[in-house]
This record gives sequence, structure tokens and C-alpha cells, in this order.
Amino acid sequence: KFFVGYSTTFTYVLTNKINIQGKLSYKFDTDNMWGQELPASVRQGQKLTGMTSGQASFPLVGSYFDFAQYGESRAWISSLFPYTSKIVDDICIIKSMYTEAINHDPALTFFQTGSQQGNRPSMGSWLSYGLGSENKNLPAFTVLLSRGSGNGQGVYSKLWSNGFLDSIHQGVQFSKGEDPVLYLSDPSGLSRDDRRKMLDKVSELNNLSYDEFGDPEISTKIQQYEMAYRMQTAVPDVTDLSKEPDDIVKLYGPDCLVPGTFAANCLLARKLSENGVRFVQLYHQGWDQHGQLPSQMTGQAKDTDQASAALITDLKQRGLLDETLVIWGGEFGRTNYSQGKLEKDNYGRDHHPRCFSIWMAGGGVKPGIVYGESDDFGYNIVKDPVHVHDFQATVLNQLGIDHEKLVYKHLGRRYRLTDVSGKVVRDILT
Repeated sequence: KFFVGYSTTFTYVLTNKINIQGKLSYKFDTDNMWGQELPASVRQGQKLTGMTSGQASFPLVGSYFDFAQYGESRAWISSLFPYTSKIVDDICIIKSMYTEAINHDPALTFFQTGSQQGNRPSMGSWLSYGLGSENKNLPAFTVLLSRGSGNGQGVYSKLWSNGFLDSIHQGVQFSKGEDPVLYLSDPSGLSRDDRRKMLDKVSELNNLSYDEFGDPEISTKIQQYEMAYRMQTAVPDVTDLSKEPDDIVKLYGPDCLVPGTFAANCLLARKLSENGVRFVQLYHQGWDQHGQLPSQMTGQAKDTDQASAALITDLKQRGLLDETLVIWGGEFGRTNYSQGKLEKDNYGRDHHPRCFSIWMAGGGVKPGIVYGESDDFGYNIVKDPVHVHDFQATVLNQLGIDHEKLVYKHLGRRYRLTDVSGKVVRDILT
């Protein structure tokens, strides 16, 4: 099983646009060199965004928050994440991720689809195509959105698009309202029997069209109508969090009973996974601190820390963690230098694709290890680099799929999630 946080349950818990600098990647030297100029020999003329490329100075800025080592692994964790610090021996921290994309939309699209351009199948869609669904009454791929109080770029439906695959493989977005899946409820005054009769007639017409035209999308629409009918019964039950026992509510925190929060989505992700949903993706927006980082980051961490750790603990105590892959991170990192004016209590960080961190847990990943290493400035990778395509290849491998064989021919070309590259990172696997 697979949840996806890379913007968030990457559990893909994929959380959106996370500023990892100052959370999982800690360097003593940057604390000691606060305000000093980043050496040109470190930056090496690498591409910057338009927001900082015109800066005359690139002053180094260490973490505003304290760090300490935890667990038998002695992993460094920020004081922003007290709950995560308690599960460090259950997670694998990769400190050497890198990507070519330097802005949010192409970077997030690349992480989810293997291409910086749109109109490609997302990771969840590829998995639905390759593995199918475990529960005929629920979709194989679901998406849960939440937002913090901080700045954040938009999250768009192309991130869970089926691309050129059949539309049955598109991710189904759940909402926080009375109807978790929009347009699923029967119209007022229409009985269940009447709805069934209507769908049967629509199916007859669609089958006639399929016999005449042979368009596979017609067959897909028939499947979607039938799935929606079955979901009318299954979705209300699986999305009802009010029946969770007190110990589970305490574990995830009181926000887990507030629809649309990250905590509620983590708890819902566990329930969806238990009920056979193969890929659950969480997006939590608000991690784009180009300024006011110290004040905004506290709230963002508080939104996600307890529930993220609770998800790992909950899966583990139910005996589900070994068969569930949980991933938490963002589409790139942030700079070790300040964007704009550097003040002790007010500064920001720009985008940094050259080196960033994520964590993974369960699903055959070694627990309690830290993989990869950056230079003394936390700017460049010096050991065990992991490209986004390597990450994607590793995820597919843990789900029993050879990334080079999961292909789809479209417009005369054979496409893969990992395009023409990617290698499995076997050193982090059990």
C-alpha cells in the first residue's frame, strides 16, 4: 500500500512546499557564520530565482530554532517538531534529494508526474494503472487538501491528473464539506431505486456507443458511473471520523475532528488505506516563507507535526506500517542565505533545488537511518545524491513494480513515470 507528504500522504504524507532548511537538515557552521557572505566557490554560479538573482549580497542565516539529537539513530530534529522527534527511529531521513526545477509549479509537477510540463499521469495514476484497486467500492487514488496560515502557492488538479491514461485512473479529491466527494449524492427527490434504473439506462446507451465507435473512454465512463454509485454507500462510512475512540483522537490531536485540517486528513488517510485505497495523497499549503519565516514557520509546524507522527504510530500499532509506505517532504529545499534584508527575527529563504531533505517510513524502508550528506553550508550534495527520478523508481520498487517496465505508449512514444532515467536507492531498503 502507499500513502502519499510531498505537499504532502507522499502515505505520500506529501506536504506542500515545505521549507526543509532548518527542520531536518542541520549544520553547526551556518549558525556560527550568521550574516557572513556565502562564498562564491560554494554557489558556483548556479541558477537562482528572479527573486534573489539581483541581490548584491547573500548573507548566511542559520536556523532560528534549536536542534537536538533524538533516538538511537541520534538524528538531528528541530524544536519545531517535538512529536516527530519521538519517531526518529521509525523513519529514514534522506538529506541528499535534488531536482532541476527551481520554481513551485514545475518542481511540484515534476515530483508528481516525472515531467515539469503538465498533461502527464501523476504517480498515483501510474500506480492505479499498474496495480488496480483493492476495493471495488472506493477509488484506487484519493487526494486530501489542507492549508495553513502561511504563504503558499496554489495546488492544481493536474497534480493528480490521469494525463493520457484512462480517466478511471485520475485521483479523486475529497472535500471537507457535508459531501466529501462532490456531486456524489442523489438529487433531492430521487430514490435509490430510481437512480439505479437511470444508471442502467445510461449504461445501455453507452454500450451502444461503444459498440459503434470502440472508444475506450466510453467504457471508462461506464466504470466511473458504477464506481460513483457504489461510493454513495462506502464514502460516508469511511469518512466518518466521529466514531474514532478517545485514544486515537488524543494521538492525532483535537484538530483531527475538524474537517479539512491536516490532522483530520492524516486520520482519514489511515482509514482509506485500511479500506483498500492504494494511494492517498495529502497536500498542506503554506510553506513558502520568502519573508517572516520565524513567525510563520511555528504555525505551519504545529499544523503538521503531531498528526504526521501520529500516523506513523497508529499504523505501527495496528501492524500496518510494514505494508504501508509513508513519505513526507516538499518539492525542493530553501536557501541557506537570506532573501532580502536579514534581521534576527525576520528574514526569508528562497527556493533551493540543489539539496533538500525528505523522510520516509514503513513499506520496506530501513528505519532509524540518515542517508546522504551535504557540504558544510548545506548547499551542495557531497554524498549519495538522490534525484527525483531515483526517488520515484524507489517508490515503485517498494510496490513491486519495475519502473522501467511500467510504460504506456502514447503518440508513438513509450512513456514512464521516471522518463528515461532513475535508479532504485537500494541502500535505504531492508
